[in-house]
Amino acid sequence: MKSLFTPFTVTAAALAILIVAGLVAFLVDRAQSPGPSANPAIIRDDTQVLDDGGQDAVTVVEFLDFECEACSATYPVVEELREKYAGRITYAVRYFPLPGHANSTTAAVAAEAAAQQDRFEDMYHRLFQTQSSWGEAQESQAETFRRYAAEMGLDMAAYDAAVADPATAARVKSDLDDARALGVRSTPTFFVDGAPLVLQSVNDLENAVKAATER
Repeated sequence: MKSLFTPFTVTAAALAILIVAGLVAFLVDRAQSPGPSANPAIIRDDTQVLDDGGQDAVTVVEFLDFECEACSATYPVVEELREKYAGRITYAVRYFPLPGHANSTTAAVAAEAAAQQDRFEDMYHRLFQTQSSWGEAQESQAETFRRYAAEMGLDMAAYDAAVADPATAARVKSDLDDARALGVRSTPTFFVDGAPLVLQSVNDLENAVKAATER
């Protein structure tokens, strides 16, 4: 199947968004103290895995914020990478909602609620593909995300119960706590086979994955 994205179609403007948004996220978050995670882990048994490449696959973990413009700019790069390295990488995502985004935690809870019905990836795509319509809104977008869930055909009683359940928010917070304990301060932040990756160009992620798959 032909990819919906041409290889690394992120423009210079998108890269500028990635760098500036990452810097803003850092400045917003730098005053936050690390969470209480005593034994932080890059990936856990309950981490949302988009692609499982098996025991010998390179593991890529992304800490993301669904309201982050830099994450949205990187999204097509990630999708291209997932297709190109299908079967050779395990790709997992974890939540890192930044305090400067009014609906980032709400979006993460919506994604986690969808995950409880095995529909995490569908909600993951929907949130990024529609970010321009709800991102930066100061009022709650919970009803917008609920509408997405309904359009996806989810069991809405189960979805509502999951959103209301404190355990769902706690699940999101556990990712946040791990991230802070690991030194994550901005989004997107990637770890490739356990090593943190500092993005300075749109090619850095693929270069790191390529190098890891060739070892």
